[in-house]
Amino acid sequence: MKKTVLNAVHREQGARMVPFGDWDMPVNYGSQIEEHHAVRRKAGMFDVSHMQVVDLSGAGVKSFLRHLLANDVERLKEAGKALYSCMLNENGGVIDDLIVYYMADDWYRMVVNAGTAEKDILWINKISADFDVSVNVRKDLAMIAVQGPAARDMTIPLLPADLQAAAAELKIFTAAENGIWFVGRTGYTGEDGFEVMMPAEQAEAFWKALTDAGVQPAGLGARDTLRLEAGMNLYGSDMDDNTSPLEAGLKWTIALEPAERDFIGKKALLAYAENHELKKFTGLILQGRGVLRDHQQLYHNDQLVGEITSGGFSPTLNRAIAFARIRADVTDDLMVDIRGKKQPVDMVKLPFARNGKAMY
Repeated sequence: MKKTVLNAVHREQGARMVPFGDWDMPVNYGSQIEEHHAVRRKAGMFDVSHMQVVDLSGAGVKSFLRHLLANDVERLKEAGKALYSCMLNENGGVIDDLIVYYMADDWYRMVVNAGTAEKDILWINKISADFDVSVNVRKDLAMIAVQGPAARDMTIPLLPADLQAAAAELKIFTAAENGIWFVGRTGYTGEDGFEVMMPAEQAEAFWKALTDAGVQPAGLGARDTLRLEAGMNLYGSDMDDNTSPLEAGLKWTIALEPAERDFIGKKALLAYAENHELKKFTGLILQGRGVLRDHQQLYHNDQLVGEITSGGFSPTLNRAIAFARIRADVTDDLMVDIRGKKQPVDMVKLPFARNGKAMY
């Protein structure tokens, strides 16, 4: 098992550690539901140092990223501005979903998922060989996400003094840095907050300072229920190498204009849309009692029409919720098979909750 630099601190704080991919990670520190509510109501923090930071630099970096990503970094005009995008293979499947920050004309910072980091780096290195780009995999950095309505106010005083003013002025999906620390107003919970990157050796002191300030340590369990409520996809569940982003609720992340920009997977995406009846990606709420789980099958008039991609219990709604990929023409009378018994579910627009409030 790989360990983040905060592994010993998690154990000191009573975390229950579990294998997550190749990593030894905290799933909770006691009550997962209390951790979830702390993020929705005040502030919680997550060790996300297992995610991989990659710095891309050089005269050809913008051209490289416009070719590599389905979204278009040409849209990023202000230093620090961030963009969410999929990185596709030649068949239009999702290699990974990621965030890329435009820091300067010759420097972009990318954050990719832990479980896909190895294949991502191989792919990035392969494609970058044709461009004037330097790829720097930042193994020296740790990352802590602080999320919740009070997260920014509780975090700013603990940042380096020369970053505090800039952090206070950050708009959503922008970042600031001082050459050593990096603060992005981004996250994976549907709440406001920061994702803070710092030298690995400084992470423990920062984590403990946040703890002393009253920020609730939270694990993978709460992170998953929060992102599910917020309508945010999980790689490997809601999309993968064989899934089109067009059927994963990610059409909004694909920039087909300008038409002359040719990104990897574009031709396959257009062909797929032309030759297939696209399935739709939707939210579900179970009408009665029970639990919605990944891969449960969905029926309309006794016909199999789709399946759940991510499911679980929503502490904010106090109900079972899920994401599903279903036949496009189905609009009502949807049933889920739970252990051989069909139960009705309501189809709803995502998200289920955001900014501390339930949407349903």
